[in-house]
Amino acid sequence: MQLRGQLLHHLADGEFHSGAALGEALGVSRMAVWKHLRTLRALGVSCESVRGKGYRLTRPCELLSRERILAGLAVQARDRLDTLELLLETPSTNTHLRDRALQGAASGTVCLAEMQTAGRGRHGRAWVSPFASNLYLSLLWRTPLGAAGLGGLSLAVGVGVLRALQQHGVADVGLKWPNDLLAGDAKLAGILLDVVGESTGQCAVIIGAGVNLRMPAEAGRGIDQPWTDLATQLGGAPPSRNRLAADLVTHLFAVLEIFEQEGLQSFRDEWTRHDVLAGCPVRLVLPHGQVQGVARGIDSDGALLLETGDGALQRFAAGEISLRAQR
Repeated sequence: MQLRGQLLHHLADGEFHSGAALGEALGVSRMAVWKHLRTLRALGVSCESVRGKGYRLTRPCELLSRERILAGLAVQARDRLDTLELLLETPSTNTHLRDRALQGAASGTVCLAEMQTAGRGRHGRAWVSPFASNLYLSLLWRTPLGAAGLGGLSLAVGVGVLRALQQHGVADVGLKWPNDLLAGDAKLAGILLDVVGESTGQCAVIIGAGVNLRMPAEAGRGIDQPWTDLATQLGGAPPSRNRLAADLVTHLFAVLEIFEQEGLQSFRDEWTRHDVLAGCPVRLVLPHGQVQGVARGIDSDGALLLETGDGALQRFAAGEISLRAQR
């Protein structure tokens, strides 16, 4: 894995590199270089070879850098960070950190991956995670609130992700209950929470955030809903992956500190200002049917308020349903 990572760093500029030059730089044979490149292609890394020129990635990319991420953190975030793990590939950063949490990993452990082979969204949906194209980030937070005290956490985290995107000039972005960020009608980012522990007392929360930076068209064809990326939203010039990763971690730590003391209340007004479905007809997909009505925001615990046909407000908890705009 370490050698493959070094090989990718040599190829990240998108220029041709001969097998001999790569082998010399890595201290291996040309045949070993070829075998590692074959493994990378099997993982979905797009690489080409041209006789007489060598190998190159089909497009240059910015690989994750520990030094650049750490340098970009705010002082308070650097103090809260325990461990920063950068992985070449993993089934899922949330699954990886959940396993680490069960092994005793400390609060403040952060994991990012260049690619996920089994990225997860809500309700078991796949999260398309091509190599070095987007951000796949998870943060482990241990809290005495217990699972019962985490109502509205996904909404507060959404505000943190929104702030990071706004910091990079993304103006047309809104929040869709309970865990999506949209630009227009297209999904730009998503949040996934996994909780390990009891309903009361100490528990561990794995907070996952996926942000589309420069989604390859061929990968995007596998997504079953409208999507967009920062390259599209910012005229072809998305922010640095490492800079955005640092800013996301900074904002997430800040949100968690406030949430632990004050809950959702400190974020409710800001979330409401960016609620993309407020006043819109929506359809709730329940485990055993559907409910239609008009979205009327959220209550103090982050539950959706839905006005049904008789004018009554019904309350729906985030873990029970999917929410879709009525067409």
